[in-house]
Amino acid sequence: MATMFGIFVQIRNLRETSVARTEFDIVVIGGGAGGLVVAAGGASLGAKVALVEKHKMGGDCLNNGCVPSKTLLKSAKIAHLMRTAADYNIPPHAPSPDIGHVMERVAAVIKGIEPNDSAERFRGLGVDVIFGEGKFISPECFEVNGRKLTARTFVIATGSRPAVPPIPGINDVPFLTNETVFDLREQVPSLIVIGSGPIGCEMAQAFARLGAKVTVVDMAAQTMPVEDADLSRIVQHQMEKEGVEFNFNVSIMKVEGGKHDIRMFIKDKNGAGKSLQATHLLVAAGRRANVEGLGLEAAGVEVDKGRIVCDETLRTTNPHIFLCGDVAGGPQFTHVAGHHARILLRQAIFRMRWAKPSVHVPWCTYTDPELARIGLSESEAVKTGVAHKVYKFGFEEIDRARTEGETEGFAKVITTPKGKILGAAIVGPHAGEVIHEYVLAVNKGMNLKELSRIIHIYPTFAEINKRVADQRLKEGLTPSARAWIQRIFGLQGT
Repeated sequence: MATMFGIFVQIRNLRETSVARTEFDIVVIGGGAGGLVVAAGGASLGAKVALVEKHKMGGDCLNNGCVPSKTLLKSAKIAHLMRTAADYNIPPHAPSPDIGHVMERVAAVIKGIEPNDSAERFRGLGVDVIFGEGKFISPECFEVNGRKLTARTFVIATGSRPAVPPIPGINDVPFLTNETVFDLREQVPSLIVIGSGPIGCEMAQAFARLGAKVTVVDMAAQTMPVEDADLSRIVQHQMEKEGVEFNFNVSIMKVEGGKHDIRMFIKDKNGAGKSLQATHLLVAAGRRANVEGLGLEAAGVEVDKGRIVCDETLRTTNPHIFLCGDVAGGPQFTHVAGHHARILLRQAIFRMRWAKPSVHVPWCTYTDPELARIGLSESEAVKTGVAHKVYKFGFEEIDRARTEGETEGFAKVITTPKGKILGAAIVGPHAGEVIHEYVLAVNKGMNLKELSRIIHIYPTFAEINKRVADQRLKEGLTPSARAWIQRIFGLQGT
């Protein structure tokens, strides 16, 4: 014990003689999901932490991302269930949703969560919260409101913002993004959505269910282009049933008009033109990292084509400055930002220089049905030449799905020829919840047959994971294997 104490003393003395004295242990730039976890975690571990935020605590997720979008989707689903109640032998009702009232509920949910991310709460944790827009003035100093902050470790967690494509006329017409759509208090009779990724599809379905005539436009060939076509097709077909119109493989020539009168001109790959008209326009065409105005050149931090350069441990070209969340590039999800934060705490507090983010990132698009994935997809396996096998099972054979009347979709698992799980995807009810069994399996390098041995509660949607795993076991029960079993154990079946 005394020896261990001596080692700690030596480490402390070495650190104190080799590291210049700074005001803070950690300075976090950005009060979004990742920055808040770094700040709270650092303070709880005994670090002196400063948190700089130029706008709103909670960042994109709380104010105009995950929280408001999922709240809106719930209201939209209630409206949809009212219209389709006959499917459950209940008299249907055609609601007339008031967007203003719906958005008031969205605002109320945000307000209810805000205290968890408030400056008051973090100051209570011992974090020095500073509101203002600052910049690096040297590799060791960040200045905000005339105050110079020095730290052993800086964490840039400035997030991202909607990317607006260079479409002729786009800046001359009123358009919405995820940062402004939840401020709506007026009816939306018709809506054009640019982009068929997760945000575009979620908002398109929500507004269609709330009564808008919705048209989606994308240069891609399908909804959610990063997903396998057989998965995204299930979502697309459901949205089409609900009245959403899709225009794929098109270029947007120009946009014109004014408030409540948006006109868009598109051209398909064969050169055929078409005009679209709507009262509102939503841009959901990707996101850009917030890197401007941070004084990165003065800090010795390299930027390449609008992205901050970092290594696999999230360290920039300045060894004392790290990235967290969207600004680091890669998958842009709140849970990824939280994961980054925990990696950075190991780096900043415990000097675990080898700590780096997991390569296994799960995600979910919250359309109805949901689409969730972890690991390698079938199309990626084919494209990269990875030897693999595919196992699928549909929700129509899951009893819980039958009782709920939600049988559209399936689970698909990608394995090595020997059964090790490389990836999995689920399109169907509660896919974002059900996928977590595969998240664990992929991270632990499990074999598909191991899931077949686990008892799954009946009746649940999660039974589909066992049923997929059973497909591999049945695959091994060939006629010759069956004959050997009969012979060895004296069985009498035909």
